[in-house]
Amino acid sequence: MKTQKLKNRWLIAASAVGIHISIGSVYAYSVMTNPVKDIFDVDGSVIKWAFKIAILLLGLSAAFLGRWVEKVGPKVSGTAAGLFYGVGILGSGLAVQLESLWLFYLCYGVIGGIGLGLGYITPVSTLVKWFPDRRGLATGMAIMGFGFAALIFGPVMQSLFNYVGVSNAFYILGLIYMILILSSARYIERPPEGYLPEGFKPGEGKTIKKDLANISANEALKTNRFYYIWIMMFINIACGIAIISAASPMMQEKLNYTPMEAAAVVGLIGVFNGLGRILWSSLSDYLGRANTYIIFFGFQILAFFLLPKIGVEIVFLVVLFTVITMYGGGFATLPAFLGDLFGTKQLGAIHGMVLTAWALAGVVGPTVYDMVKKATGSLDTTLMVFVGLFVVALVVSLFMKRTVDKAHQDKDKRLHKKLKLA
Repeated sequence: MKTQKLKNRWLIAASAVGIHISIGSVYAYSVMTNPVKDIFDVDGSVIKWAFKIAILLLGLSAAFLGRWVEKVGPKVSGTAAGLFYGVGILGSGLAVQLESLWLFYLCYGVIGGIGLGLGYITPVSTLVKWFPDRRGLATGMAIMGFGFAALIFGPVMQSLFNYVGVSNAFYILGLIYMILILSSARYIERPPEGYLPEGFKPGEGKTIKKDLANISANEALKTNRFYYIWIMMFINIACGIAIISAASPMMQEKLNYTPMEAAAVVGLIGVFNGLGRILWSSLSDYLGRANTYIIFFGFQILAFFLLPKIGVEIVFLVVLFTVITMYGGGFATLPAFLGDLFGTKQLGAIHGMVLTAWALAGVVGPTVYDMVKKATGSLDTTLMVFVGLFVVALVVSLFMKRTVDKAHQDKDKRLHKKLKLA
């Protein structure tokens, strides 16, 4: 019987990047806000609801379809993601052409949002299985693609709007995304059962640290660890999105930047968001996942406290960009952390459930920022609210570390006892 040739795991990673670069174009939404609002003749805040719905559906579809993704495999779920996201963008073009705002919400927000959720979790659990030795690096590469996508597709969108019109731009983009995701989905697949990379097979010397457990999504929901990481992600995302959504006016207020100068900083935020995803997730392979999150929250308590008080431009920007790397790094380190905590049995489903924190934080973070800023008129007071949230996150991350360390110690004791009896 002929054995099937093993696929190249780095090409699997490249396929994952292809999917994430396509769906990550949602982060360039601000580029389309003005052209689209002019066609519908409404305020920009009305058009932004399509983006909010898309992020909400990303979290919800990732949570509710996670088990299905694990059941059918990455090829089928990746193909579904390409069809949903592609049809969502193509339908958005039709909505613009027909000048139907509700159709735009349905296509971009609901249909496109389901494609986002499926596309986000599909490659990540697969990569964790292909890279048991370097989980942080592997998931970081894919999720870096999501972070960098706005830099790639933002200028492309603007050029298409200028040269072919808004509805035609959506048609072209929809086809590009669909082709890119479907092509990537054709190559991506799970590794064989019990797969180990070269150098890690029995007798070859290198060993891989065993996961804390290998449990189902339902079993994960019964552990404290699941809720600890949910809270940690919710706070990191809520605070990060609040800063990102307010970055331009903050630059103008604190550093007296012109709107154009502030827009350039917003572009750089995209760069550091992407860089943080690969940097911190790769470092987490060496620092440990729990320690990485402790560093995130400890630094951000100081950063959010000091930002309103910093008057030196370069210092302000360094602190801000470091915060943004940690926002992106939180996303990229998450799948590897979940693999360590719960194993790969139903990793896609567990990852999807934790992403409900993203769905909620995407609404809560900017809303809290706007409400407190409007009520107090003070950036200092506003950011102090987020300092308080980060203190909670730091305490929870310390509980997480203690729980994980104790679980590993208990596991080692059981193994030692078992060997002694044998």
